[in-house]
Amino acid sequence: MAFNRHTASAVGTSPITVLTVAAGQEAVVIGINLANLSASQINVSVQLAGVHIIKNSAIPAGSALSPLDGKVILKAGDTVIVTSSIATSCDVIVSALEQAES
Repeated sequence: MAFNRHTASAVGTSPITVLTVAAGQEAVVIGINLANLSASQINVSVQLAGVHIIKNSAIPAGSALSPLDGKVILKAGDTVIVTSSIATSCDVIVSALEQAES
């Protein structure tokens, strides 16, 4: 069992996989932070295990958003994917507790 941090810099209009849970593992996502790097508002979408937790949520210029309210359990092969409305506009941090599947 280990706490891990997964990051992606300058996420843009192409979906970026920030975390993929390895085979034989599970993860408890305990935090997600999205920071707007641009001088304009961006709209960001985050999917966990193929399901949106936010879709096109606005983040004002120079601001950040923590869209996760509570914890989410991911199983082997599940992903965290982030997309922004503007190229190279969003930094992402995902904090997770990862361990062997029980």
